[in-house]
Amino acid sequence: MPKTALDSLLEPLRPYTQNTRKNTILLTSHGRPPWYGEDGKPLSDAFVIAVAGGSASGKTHVARQIVQSLDSVPTVVVLSQDSFYNRLSEEDVKIAHANEFDFDHPNSIDTGLFASCLADLKSCKQANVPIYSFSEHQRLKETKYLYGAAIIIVEGILSLHDPIMRSLYDLKIFVQCDSDLMLARRLKRDVKERGRTVEGVLDQYLRFVKPSYDNFVQPSSKFADIIVPGHNNSVAVDLISNHLRGKLTARSVRFRERMANVDRYLPLGAAGGTVLEEELEGPNLIVLPRTPQLKGIYTVLRDRTTRRGEFVFFADRLANLVVEKSMELLPFSPISVTTPVGVTAKGMKLTATDVCGVTIVGSGGPLEGGLSRVIRDVRLGSLLIQSHPSTGEPILLHTMLPSCVTDRRKSGDAWVFLLDAQIGTGASALMALRVLLDHGVKQEHIVYLAFIVARGGGIRVIRRAFPDVRIVCGALDDGLGEGWVSSETGERRRTWPIEPGMGSIGDRYYL
Repeated sequence: MPKTALDSLLEPLRPYTQNTRKNTILLTSHGRPPWYGEDGKPLSDAFVIAVAGGSASGKTHVARQIVQSLDSVPTVVVLSQDSFYNRLSEEDVKIAHANEFDFDHPNSIDTGLFASCLADLKSCKQANVPIYSFSEHQRLKETKYLYGAAIIIVEGILSLHDPIMRSLYDLKIFVQCDSDLMLARRLKRDVKERGRTVEGVLDQYLRFVKPSYDNFVQPSSKFADIIVPGHNNSVAVDLISNHLRGKLTARSVRFRERMANVDRYLPLGAAGGTVLEEELEGPNLIVLPRTPQLKGIYTVLRDRTTRRGEFVFFADRLANLVVEKSMELLPFSPISVTTPVGVTAKGMKLTATDVCGVTIVGSGGPLEGGLSRVIRDVRLGSLLIQSHPSTGEPILLHTMLPSCVTDRRKSGDAWVFLLDAQIGTGASALMALRVLLDHGVKQEHIVYLAFIVARGGGIRVIRRAFPDVRIVCGALDDGLGEGWVSSETGERRRTWPIEPGMGSIGDRYYL
C-alpha cells in the first residue's frame, strides 16, 4: 500500500511502540565513569530529565532521540511513568478491559513509589522498578533491577504534574503536539498494538484522555524549561544533547594518576620516609604469614617462564590460602555436636546467613575457584570494570550481583567477598567498593581478597576512604612502575604495573 501523509507523520513513533505488553525500561551503556571522589563519597547525582506531553504527542520518540544522540556518553535509562500504575483489584481490571477505567488521572499513578525509585536512581543507588502489562491492565509482580545510570529520562503524560517529582528533575521538557495528530496517533497505536477497537479508543479518548490533557497535562507545561514540537524536532534534540554533554563533562572525575602517585600528596611513614610494612598492615589489611611454602608459591607465580598449567595449579593453591584466611573474618558462634562415638564436642558454626562472592571480571577470576572450594554452593556475581582507552580511568560496564545484594531488604545483612587478583593504583577497587555500598552492603561486611597489594599504590587511599573494609592479600609488593600501552585505535595511555608483580594475572591464568 502507498504511504499516506498520516503514515509519514506516524512513522517516527513506530520503532518505539513494539514492546507494549510489558512497558519496561530502555537501558544503553557506554560505561559509567567514577561518580565519587578519592574519599569514596559520591560527588554528584545522576542527571534527571523529565519529558511530558499529551498521549501520543511523541514523548517516547523525543526521549529515545535523546538517547540515540548520546551515543558516546555513559549509561542512559528511560524510566516510563506507565510502569508505575497502581495495582488494580479484580473488579478494576474488568473495568479496565472494558475501556472504562481512567488511566489518565493523576490518582492512577503510584507517585510515592515513582518518586522513591527515581530518588534512589538519582542518588546513584540501585532500584527495583515495577513492570506494567498493557494487555493484562496490571502491574506485574516481577520488577526490573536498575543501577548505574548517569542520565535518567523520565517519560510520561503526568511527569511534570506532581511537585515532589518536579523537585527531582534537573531539566524539564514538554512535548507540544496538535490535538488532531495526537488522536490519530493514539487510534493507530491502540488498534494495532493493543488490540482495541476504534469505537473503544474514541470513547476512552473523549471520557478520560482529553479531560486529563485539559485539566492536568497541558497546565503542567508552565513548569517546563523547554517546549519542543512533537515532530520535526531534531534541532531541539541536538540542543538538549549538547547541554547534557556539557553537564557530564563538568562532572567528570579523574584520579587514577593521583592514586598511582599517592606518596606525592599523602604523608608517608611516621618519620616522613618509606612506608614501613608494619605501618601499612593493620586490622583492615591482613597479609598471609610469610612461610616457606608461601614464598615458594610466589616464586613460581612470579617467574615469567612458568607455563600456564603450572601457573594455574599454584594460583589455585594460593587462592585457597587467601580465602581460608578471609574466613576468619566472618561471624561464628559456639555450638555443641555429638560425635559418631556418642561424645559431645564443642565447636563453632558460621552465623552469617548471606555470604557471596563478587568478582571483578578478568583479574578476579583466579580467586573464584578458591572461594567455591572453601564455601559450598556460594553465590557468585561479577562487576565488569575496565580502563577507558583514552584516560585510563575506570569505567563500570556491567553489574551482575547476587540477589542478597540487589535486594535492599537483604543487602544490609549480606557478607561479600570482593575478588580481585591485585590492587595497584586502586582505581578499580575504589569503584567496586562504591558499587557495593550503593547497594546497601555495610563496609564492615566487605572482605577484599587479592594476591598482591602494592605498598606505594592506592591502598592507602582506599583505607582512608573505607576504613571498615577488610583487605586480605598474600603479599605486599614494593610499588608501581610506569609505562605506556596502545589501544586498538592507536591511542596511548599511561599505566602503572605492580613491581615485582606477576604481570597480567588474568591473562596468564586463562590464556
